[in-house]
Amino acid sequence: MGFLTGKTAIITGAGRAVLSDGRCGSIGYGIATAYAKEGANLVITGRNVQKLADAKEELERLYGIQVLTVAADVNSGADNQAVVEGVVRQTVEKFGRIDVLINNAQASASGVSLADHTTEQFDLAIYSGLYATFYYMKACHPYLVETKGTVINFASGAGLFGNYGQCAYAAAKEGIRGLTRVAATEWAKDGVNVNIICPLAWTAQLENFEKAYPDAFKANVKMPPAGHYGDSENEIGRVCVQLASPDFKYLTGETLTLEGGMGLRP
Repeated sequence: MGFLTGKTAIITGAGRAVLSDGRCGSIGYGIATAYAKEGANLVITGRNVQKLADAKEELERLYGIQVLTVAADVNSGADNQAVVEGVVRQTVEKFGRIDVLINNAQASASGVSLADHTTEQFDLAIYSGLYATFYYMKACHPYLVETKGTVINFASGAGLFGNYGQCAYAAAKEGIRGLTRVAATEWAKDGVNVNIICPLAWTAQLENFEKAYPDAFKANVKMPPAGHYGDSENEIGRVCVQLASPDFKYLTGETLTLEGGMGLRP
């Protein structure tokens, strides 16, 4: 039994994806796998129903946990508060509690310069990332207070370093970073641990980015000093497991940066 047995985690953007070599190809699914190995029941969301179904089948078969899948898409044309509240309601109806919220979902039109970015492309990043994080945090807060739970959000080097062709993505991630800092300050008194990770993991999305925009990839994506990109499960996922541990509660109010999956720096 893992130390997360009996606990429930919501992970957005956690559909199953694989790399061209067959390894885990998404941060969300890597986190879900790491949590499943520790015995947590999972609620995974995403836009692709088949990827969610594939994730549910594999996680339940391999690790004996329960997985609730919910197709959910936060976008400029949706009643997003209702969408998110629906996910939270289904979570509580099935599992009775929420211990961890991981806001991983993010879509964007990377590789498009600021001058060429359309309003629709900008909305795609802001709604799928920043607004989704905002709505999920608000909806989950009462339940996280009850469990003295954990929120883990995701930012990016795109915002920290001003990556070419990623204006909307960078704006969304920097907004999430600011939102996380405020929540860490406001929710510490409630015993809710709030942190953010800035990862660089090799994912199917990054693999596709390299193929579609080789110049932007070369300009923005640098090999970490350790000589390899972060592994979605064994490095990113395990950090997320650590942040849900009672031993890490002293980090409430801090921002954590994971540089390419190579280390944890409070």
